[in-house]
Amino acid sequence: MAVDRERVAALVRELLGAIGEDPERPGLRLTPQRVADAYAEFFAGVGEDAAAPLAHTISVSRGPAPDTLPSGAVLLRGIRFRSVCEHHLLPFRGHAHVAYLPGEHVVGLGSLPRVVEILASRPQVQERLGEQIADTIAGSLDTRGVLVVLDAVHECVTMRGGQQADASTVTIAARGELAEPAARAELIALMTLGQGPAAAREAAGS
Repeated sequence: MAVDRERVAALVRELLGAIGEDPERPGLRLTPQRVADAYAEFFAGVGEDAAAPLAHTISVSRGPAPDTLPSGAVLLRGIRFRSVCEHHLLPFRGHAHVAYLPGEHVVGLGSLPRVVEILASRPQVQERLGEQIADTIAGSLDTRGVLVVLDAVHECVTMRGGQQADASTVTIAARGELAEPAARAELIALMTLGQGPAAAREAAGS
């Protein structure tokens, strides 16, 4: 479902008036349309099928080494994402680290960032975003386990309230075999390499 830019622009003009500003002054005259264009980008994932990028898989059992199946996880670190917190409509941004234990099929690595992008391009909370990414991958791929770690900075924490400019939030979502902390310990170490011990401890669930 496409964002109604005309309606968003009209509401932004009303909002500017509600805070005591003049939406017709030169500096604000184009702001409603600019905000509408930005929202069309920020919320492009509303109504979009997050599983669609995972529809095309690659068989590893019929590849150049047909007797070889993956023995370990597929891990993609450092996927940049940005989203908008549904509580204050302020942005949060960070990195997603995604791993899964494949069966006989894998997916192109470029598909995983697309899943993150679609689900992040909605009004969100970080905790739910990680769970949705994990559910989408677990439900769409031949996988024995999924692990998603998100590390993000929230403007509702850095700009208001306690204004903790250096605070970041780490969340974890796990499915299948990787739901056990011991089973995901090696992946957590790889995901949080260079992130510091605090992030590693929180992601590992210790």
